[in-house]
Amino acid sequence: MVAIVKKLLTFEEFLNWDDGSGRSFELVNGVAMPLSEPTAKHEDVVKGLCRLLIDHCQSLKLPYVPRQGKQVRLVAGAGEPQSSRKADIVVFAKEEWDRMRESSDPAAAYIPPPLVIEVVSTNWRDDYRIKLNEYETLGISEYWIVDYAELGGVQYIGSPKQPTITINSLIDGEYQAQRYQGETSIVSPTFPQIQLAIAQVIAMTEA
Repeated sequence: MVAIVKKLLTFEEFLNWDDGSGRSFELVNGVAMPLSEPTAKHEDVVKGLCRLLIDHCQSLKLPYVPRQGKQVRLVAGAGEPQSSRKADIVVFAKEEWDRMRESSDPAAAYIPPPLVIEVVSTNWRDDYRIKLNEYETLGISEYWIVDYAELGGVQYIGSPKQPTITINSLIDGEYQAQRYQGETSIVSPTFPQIQLAIAQVIAMTEA
């Protein structure tokens, strides 16, 4: 299903657009495209991770603001239709969030945020391939792929498959990936003091 629009939408127009259905959308080449609804476990993981990051930032007074389900504007060439991704978690720079607090415009990643997190679902190829390339091109410094249900291909999470957090760090314009499994705590350039392992993420689905 493609939402019917009279003309191609800009990113700003899309953020203010509403078809009245209550569904979530992304902007694809100027056209609003509906998203599949997440599972309950997926929502539990997103909510749990976001809460953990908010608490971490507040306790250490870090200059970041984590938020769930925010649109990220992607790179578009001059005169080309615009596109966006609705990321599971976007970690904004506090300075950028404070700027948006003074604006009446919808909160979204108009500029590349420091960190984006995607929780893997059945369309895992999007997270490991398409979104990775999009976020890399956009210049997002850090991109987490949280695969608690071991859905990704063996080239990404090993064989036999295991629940995995993959931290992609932007180095010289390219993502360098590091996998973390079991009780091994991640190493995050954005949050060097955080204590987080995939085992903790799995526990979020069992609470």
